[in-house]
Amino acid sequence: MTIAKTSARTALILLVFAVAGTALLAYTFDITRGTIERNEQLAKLELIGQALPSGSYDNDIMADTVSLAADPLLGTDEATTAYRARRAGQPAAVVLEAVAPDGYSGKIKLLIAIRAGGEISGVRVIRHKETPGLGDYIEIARDPWIKHFDGTSLAGYAEGDWQVKKDGGKFDYMTGATITPRAVVKAVHKALQYFAQHHEQIFATQKQGGAS
Repeated sequence: MTIAKTSARTALILLVFAVAGTALLAYTFDITRGTIERNEQLAKLELIGQALPSGSYDNDIMADTVSLAADPLLGTDEATTAYRARRAGQPAAVVLEAVAPDGYSGKIKLLIAIRAGGEISGVRVIRHKETPGLGDYIEIARDPWIKHFDGTSLAGYAEGDWQVKKDGGKFDYMTGATITPRAVVKAVHKALQYFAQHHEQIFATQKQGGAS
């Protein structure tokens, strides 16, 4: 067998294995996608429960949702879901999905619960890639730092307050790790601005599909 034929045969075998491997990965992803999505939904529900006490509303918050178009104030580049809390039919709060795009190691995905009056009920981190030991203190499971946002609002804080203390603001930070909290503080501040601008549209009665 010539070298050319051997090379062609080897290439063909590699191609077959590559196609088979790709098909297997696609099949595995397809059959596990539903489970992954359910697990992500359960994890999100748990974080929502931490950021917004269930006793503060009486509707099914996971069913009363509205799709929000991508917006710079939310740091999003695609549509996200807002979870609306109501009490006796009246707006009580909303949980927004937001992104801090300028974390130390990339995007930091957040859930931000805002009461109807414009006050933060709670902020939780969904996903991040910050440096372990330095950036991961933004996670409630590792540190209470994220609770600094509880009760804050645009009305209660001046523009310059929305910074870490090193920059003249009101928010604590870990020494040697200021980029991460800067990014989160800025993202929360912008989410409050978004809420102030889109309050009426967020609480419109239509579900899943009403854009801001």
